[in-house]
Amino acid sequence: MYSKEEIFKAVSTVIDPEVGFNLVELGLIYNGECDKKGNVKVTMTLSTKACPLHQLIIKWVEEAVLRELPKVIHVEVIVVWEPAWNITMASETVKDKLDGKTK
Repeated sequence: MYSKEEIFKAVSTVIDPEVGFNLVELGLIYNGECDKKGNVKVTMTLSTKACPLHQLIIKWVEEAVLRELPKVIHVEVIVVWEPAWNITMASETVKDKLDGKTK
Protein backbone atom coordinates (compact mmCIF):
# COMPACT_ATOMS: atom_id res chain seq x y z
CA MET A 1 0.00 0.00 0.00
CA TYR A 2 2.69 2.48 1.03
CA SER A 3 6.34 2.26 0.05
CA LYS A 4 9.34 2.44 2.36
CA GLU A 5 10.06 5.91 0.93
CA GLU A 6 6.54 7.13 1.77
CA ILE A 7 6.85 5.80 5.31
CA PHE A 8 10.26 7.46 5.72
CA LYS A 9 8.79 10.74 4.42
CA ALA A 10 6.02 10.54 7.04
CA VAL A 11 8.49 9.79 9.83
CA SER A 12 10.72 12.65 8.68
CA THR A 13 8.13 15.03 10.16
CA VAL A 14 9.29 13.92 13.63
CA ILE A 15 12.03 16.18 14.97
CA ASP A 16 14.37 15.08 17.73
CA PRO A 17 13.99 18.01 20.15
CA GLU A 18 17.46 17.53 21.62
CA VAL A 19 19.31 18.14 18.35
CA GLY A 20 16.71 19.72 16.06
CA PHE A 21 16.97 17.21 13.18
CA ASN A 22 14.36 14.76 11.98
CA LEU A 23 14.68 11.07 12.80
CA VAL A 24 15.30 10.04 9.19
CA GLU A 25 18.15 12.45 8.57
CA LEU A 26 19.68 11.40 11.90
CA GLY A 27 19.75 7.82 10.58
CA LEU A 28 17.58 6.48 13.39
CA ILE A 29 14.99 4.89 11.08
CA TYR A 30 16.17 1.55 9.74
CA ASN A 31 13.11 0.28 7.87
CA GLY A 32 9.47 0.87 7.08
CA GLU A 33 7.04 -1.72 5.75
CA CYS A 34 3.33 -1.64 4.95
CA ASP A 35 1.08 -4.57 4.12
CA LYS A 36 -1.97 -4.48 1.84
CA LYS A 37 -4.30 -4.02 4.82
CA GLY A 38 -2.64 -0.78 5.97
CA ASN A 39 -0.52 -2.12 8.80
CA VAL A 40 2.81 -0.33 9.06
CA LYS A 41 5.90 -1.53 10.87
CA VAL A 42 8.72 0.96 11.52
CA THR A 43 12.05 -0.40 12.70
CA MET A 44 14.22 2.19 14.38
CA THR A 45 16.76 2.85 17.05
CA LEU A 46 17.57 5.70 19.38
CA SER A 47 20.89 7.44 19.84
CA THR A 48 21.23 5.91 23.31
CA LYS A 49 19.43 3.29 25.39
CA ALA A 50 19.11 5.91 28.13
CA CYS A 51 17.16 8.33 25.90
CA PRO A 52 14.75 10.16 28.24
CA LEU A 53 12.27 10.66 25.36
CA HIS A 54 12.13 6.98 24.37
CA GLN A 55 8.37 6.49 24.83
CA LEU A 56 7.49 9.95 23.48
CA ILE A 57 9.49 9.43 20.29
CA ILE A 58 7.76 6.11 19.66
CA LYS A 59 4.39 7.83 20.11
CA TRP A 60 5.43 10.67 17.77
CA VAL A 61 6.45 8.17 15.08
CA GLU A 62 3.12 6.35 15.37
CA GLU A 63 1.19 9.64 15.20
CA ALA A 64 3.21 10.92 12.22
CA VAL A 65 2.57 7.78 10.17
CA LEU A 66 -1.15 7.84 10.96
CA ARG A 67 -1.37 11.58 10.18
CA GLU A 68 0.66 11.56 6.96
CA LEU A 69 -0.54 8.26 5.47
CA PRO A 70 -4.35 8.27 5.70
CA LYS A 71 -4.94 4.64 4.67
CA VAL A 72 -2.85 3.27 7.54
CA ILE A 73 -4.92 1.51 10.17
CA HIS A 74 -2.19 0.38 12.59
CA VAL A 75 1.42 1.33 13.32
CA GLU A 76 3.92 -0.83 15.15
CA VAL A 77 7.24 0.75 16.12
CA ILE A 78 10.03 -1.68 16.87
CA VAL A 79 13.08 -0.28 18.64
CA VAL A 80 16.26 -2.26 18.04
CA TRP A 81 19.76 -1.76 19.40
CA GLU A 82 21.67 -3.57 16.65
CA PRO A 83 23.19 -2.12 14.68
CA ALA A 84 23.99 0.46 17.32
CA TRP A 85 23.48 4.03 16.11
CA ASN A 86 26.46 6.29 15.57
CA ILE A 87 26.92 9.66 13.88
CA THR A 88 28.18 8.11 10.65
CA MET A 89 24.59 6.91 10.05
CA ALA A 90 23.32 10.49 9.84
CA SER A 91 22.91 12.37 6.58
CA GLU A 92 25.75 14.51 5.29
CA THR A 93 23.72 17.62 6.14
CA VAL A 94 23.45 16.58 9.79
CA LYS A 95 27.13 15.61 10.00
CA ASP A 96 28.18 18.94 8.43
CA LYS A 97 26.01 21.00 10.79
CA LEU A 98 27.07 19.07 13.89
CA ASP A 99 30.71 19.21 12.84
CA GLY A 100 30.41 22.98 12.47
CA LYS A 101 29.07 23.26 16.01
CA THR A 102 32.01 21.42 17.48
CA LYS A 103 34.70 23.58 15.83
